[in-house]
Amino acid sequence: MTAPFVPAAAHVRRFLKSSAGGAFFLLLASLAGFVLANSPWAAGYRTLTTLPLKFSFLGKRGPDNVATWVSDGLMTLFFLVVILEIKKEIVSGHLSSLRRVALPLIGAVGGMVVPALTYLLVTWGDPEATSGWAIPVATDAAFTLPIILALGRRVSPGARAWLMALAIFDDVLGIVVIALFYGSVLYWPALLAAVLVTAALIGANRAGIRTLWVYGAGGILLWTALLDSGLHPTLAGVITGLCLPAGDAKGAAPLDRVSSAITPFVTWIVLPLFGFMNVGISVTGMKPNMMLEAVPLGIMLGLMIGKPVGVFGATLLSIRLKVAMLPAGTSTGMLFGLSLLCGIGFTISLFVANLAFYGSDLIAPAKMGIFAGSALSALTGWVWLRFMPQNVTRPSEEGGFPR
Repeated sequence: MTAPFVPAAAHVRRFLKSSAGGAFFLLLASLAGFVLANSPWAAGYRTLTTLPLKFSFLGKRGPDNVATWVSDGLMTLFFLVVILEIKKEIVSGHLSSLRRVALPLIGAVGGMVVPALTYLLVTWGDPEATSGWAIPVATDAAFTLPIILALGRRVSPGARAWLMALAIFDDVLGIVVIALFYGSVLYWPALLAAVLVTAALIGANRAGIRTLWVYGAGGILLWTALLDSGLHPTLAGVITGLCLPAGDAKGAAPLDRVSSAITPFVTWIVLPLFGFMNVGISVTGMKPNMMLEAVPLGIMLGLMIGKPVGVFGATLLSIRLKVAMLPAGTSTGMLFGLSLLCGIGFTISLFVANLAFYGSDLIAPAKMGIFAGSALSALTGWVWLRFMPQNVTRPSEEGGFPR
């Protein structure tokens, strides 16, 4: 019996609605930026990314060109989407109990500490280079999810939920690192204003206010206050997302409405713009042996070795100590393959690299280290999971995330 004919347009629509479609467009935009930066149109590309765009009412710390508006402004929406996803999982999803939260959270912490130590070990003795210690600590869910979906039944539903939860925790912890270690000197009046706005948002939530414009206005005020506070303004997305109500007896919850409205914009506009603006580095004068210099080597080793060792080691230890349980239908071999994929640190790694090496000659080799480490992590993780014998534990043997 032949399979029913499916028009090509239907396949395209399905692809565009999938997470793989968004990841593909992000990769395409990033490659476009890289190609333009190394083409005869490089000068035009630099002119576009540094096009002045400044508003005096935001003060001297406000974004002053197109690229910084994308990094400091639009990326706030990306962090808002990230925190909304984890809040939904905590309220009614795979993270709705402490036992379910423990395994990915412990893995995320291990997956931050070991890569950072690996990087510091390689770059020790160079104060400028060591400032990039946080570059290899985060996992990019935008690229890991399409890979594990493409692997189909070779990744169990419980393992898939574990990896996505871990990637989200990674992003949240990365945001905390950015706020604490990559801000500037604190300006207390602005910080007090940010605290007051945050208190007002929490008060609106406790008072049962479901009107979205209240939280939207509060988020904008918070972002403006954080610009001068010394903390990174993208933290406004995290705080606003945490304050959005997750339950509403009269229809869709505000959290779900905001997530549905913003996620496509972030997927198809914000992240591709960020990739286009930040991946465009010139490799003129660079030689292959430069990848063995401290910064790119530290990043590559942090992503390729530190990340899987930290994630797998911390996760396995928590299971052995019975702090948490292995996800249903998941073997330790599958867990190791997914830990390899955690070395894909594209978006957050680029974000931190821009903060750590802003205006420095180290920014280009750092980005090359990110590309190389992320690509090799994706390849090794896919090969391991694709060809690993399917020897998984039965749900009755190990507890964990439900199917």
